[in-house]
Amino acid sequence: MSRFLKMIFVLALIGLAVVQVQAFENTSGLPVIAAADLPKEGRDTLAQIRQGGPHPYTKDGSIFSNRERILPSQPRGYYREYTVKTPGARDRGARRIICGGKQQLSCYYTGDHYASFKIIKE
Repeated sequence: MSRFLKMIFVLALIGLAVVQVQAFENTSGLPVIAAADLPKEGRDTLAQIRQGGPHPYTKDGSIFSNRERILPSQPRGYYREYTVKTPGARDRGARRIICGGKQQLSCYYTGDHYASFKIIKE
């Protein structure tokens, strides 16, 4: 392989590494949780969100207003909330995943009904 082609190959690899690093950039200052570390029900809910549903709760997909102002500030309607089933709970429980944007790329997990959040790293 010529020296020129080797240099192009190395630069391409560096470019891929930069793209992968930029794909997850936590500018919120919130703690991070890996998707694999979510409770099983959280991983199931995240998979449902990524597949576009179906969602088992009627409030799933409704606007999350961010009244607590813990998540990064965004216009109303940016965030949507989804219930993470809580085993043994008679109601929706306290666990939620909140996702933002049209493609819902930024997602956050709360296990304590909006008192705290962790950004989900997929």
